[in-house]
Amino acid sequence: MKILFTLLACLSLSVAVAQTKKPASKVAKPVTEATAVKSPGQSIYEQNCLTCHQSNGSGVPNLNPPLRGTDWVLGDKTRLINVVLKGLQGQEIEGDMYDNAMPAHDFLKDDQIADVLTYIRSNFGNKADAITADEVKVVRRK
Repeated sequence: MKILFTLLACLSLSVAVAQTKKPASKVAKPVTEATAVKSPGQSIYEQNCLTCHQSNGSGVPNLNPPLRGTDWVLGDKTRLINVVLKGLQGQEIEGDMYDNAMPAHDFLKDDQIADVLTYIRSNFGNKADAITADEVKVVRRK
């Protein structure tokens, strides 16, 4: 009888403890640069463009042109696609000279070029239409 009483006491104690425990709260982790999901264009930009054109698209005076607010980025798509495919050096852009050579990035696939140029044309304060892989394909063939 004493064993039965002890067993019932232990059982009720474990039930009481189990019922008083609150479930662990799930705290959402804040979205940081490290946890944010990047677009394909942003990833390509970070791998191939960021070093020269900077994380904010500001470029480097007299060396690498800015990618924000310029006609070269916001204007003619064919010209911009050609810059990526063929490279550029010693070009006056918006009245300033930039001397660093931008190498051709023709090793990138059409969709990668479209993604990175769309990223550039829609970031850094830019608001321009997307560039498609088909548009890149047409320019590459010329």
